[in-house]
Amino acid sequence: MKLKTVSWKKLQETLPSSGKQLIAQQTADTLVVYQAFRPAIANYAVAHQAFGGNAYSYDRMSWIKPNFLWMMYRCGWAAKEGQERVLAVHLPKIFFEEILSKAVPSSYKPWLFPEMDAWQSALKTSDVRLQWDPDHDPNGNKLERRAIQLGLRGGTLKEFGQRQIVAIEDITDFVKEQHLVLQRNPDALEVPEESLYALEDAVIRNTIDLR
Repeated sequence: MKLKTVSWKKLQETLPSSGKQLIAQQTADTLVVYQAFRPAIANYAVAHQAFGGNAYSYDRMSWIKPNFLWMMYRCGWAAKEGQERVLAVHLPKIFFEEILSKAVPSSYKPWLFPEMDAWQSALKTSDVRLQWDPDHDPNGNKLERRAIQLGLRGGTLKEFGQRQIVAIEDITDFVKEQHLVLQRNPDALEVPEESLYALEDAVIRNTIDLR
């Protein structure tokens, strides 16, 4: 597995406990986002290192999440139907920031769209939808910290799924292993190492409401 891991207890000592925070596992040039799918989609993605095949549709919105435990809350540690396989998708930071630059928030922000109609129009036509949701602890409890998720569709989803991916790895075995650890000895839980993403572009920071 390419992911670097760290103890959950140690990781929390390094992360902000509240506020909207852009957090991800990252290198100098890449970061990791997570998705969960049924086996047919995951098998194709891992085999081809891209998304496609008969089970995958580019006509639907697909959500990416850089926070591992938010993904675990969403997929029930790979136990929910249709989300039995968890993928770690490595992306170039340049492309990730391009995604952020196109984002339209799912809820109305008057400082971005003075007119409600303009926001509603942008929401319908944009390739990228943005939500800030409560991050979660390993047991699924809400934290004060907010985590980002991004819905992709249209040309941006195709660019993501077919051309921009650096690597796709199936981390389902790790997820299931650590879920058992969580149930037996929570203090021993290991999670992917994550850190604050240094987003320097002031325009993008304003677009995604990162203040």
